[in-house]
Formats: sequence, structure tokens, C-alpha cells
Amino acid sequence: MRYADGGGLTAEGRLRRESVRMQAAELFEQGIKPSEVARRLRVSRKSAYYWHELWRDDGVRALASRGPGGSRCRLSPRYLEKLARFSSP
Repeated sequence: MRYADGGGLTAEGRLRRESVRMQAAELFEQGIKPSEVARRLRVSRKSAYYWHELWRDDGVRALASRGPGGSRCRLSPRYLEKLARFSSP
């Protein structure tokens, strides 16, 4: 789920994905295998096994969202304003 502005997921999208990872952590705590977690949560087995490894090594906090990805914008506010004027119809 990418957006044209290059920002990746919205805050809501990140929360939704984090929620799925937290559900996975609850299932791991119950002893449910990653392949079954993948089936129940309708995610790839690869993701479930990756989450399980993170969870096993660092617990639930390893599955928490780390915020938006990528580097921060280094353009000055003045240049961003100029760019916005240039790109708007």
C-alpha cells in the first residue's frame, strides 16, 4: 500500500499492521506455530516466521511499529513551498 507522495503507509496503516503483529505475538505466547499463525491472520508464512524470530529474541516490543520508514526530508521549508507552487495546477 504505497502512496504517490512517496510517504509509504499512513499512520493508520502502520497501526493496522502493528495490530496484526501484536495478534501474532499473542498466538506465539499460546504456543501456536508460525505456520498456523500465518493461516489464522492471513499473512505470509515468511512474515509469520520472521515475526516469531523477532518475538522469540526480543519479545513483544520487537514487533512494535518503529514509525514511518525512510529518511527525513532534507528540503528547506522555503524550497518545499516553492515546489508545492510549481506542482499545483
